[in-house]
Amino acid sequence: MTDQQWQCVYSAGNSLEAHSLKGLLENTGISVRLTGEALAAAAGELPMSVVEVQLWVIGSQCQQALVVIGNYLRNDYRDWYCGCCGEVNQGQFELCWQCQHDREE
Repeated sequence: MTDQQWQCVYSAGNSLEAHSLKGLLENTGISVRLTGEALAAAAGELPMSVVEVQLWVIGSQCQQALVVIGNYLRNDYRDWYCGCCGEVNQGQFELCWQCQHDREE
């Protein structure tokens, strides 16, 4: 296998989770492809494992992607307060849901 071959790193339960993870990975510079989205229309007819949306990354980025996904699955993000409006936001988000201000480190 070469470093340029695509590898499946995660099977998301639905399209929303898949796109959220795709954005998370792309924000760290990882190229991502999704497969299986078209099967969602057949959700009642096919087993759920077939309907999952899979995330694929280039082999050379696989290890980095697994670290990001591992952090996502651990779900140990801390809530944060927006420096602009003071709203409480869940830790996995980088923008304030209220005013769209960037998270300050």
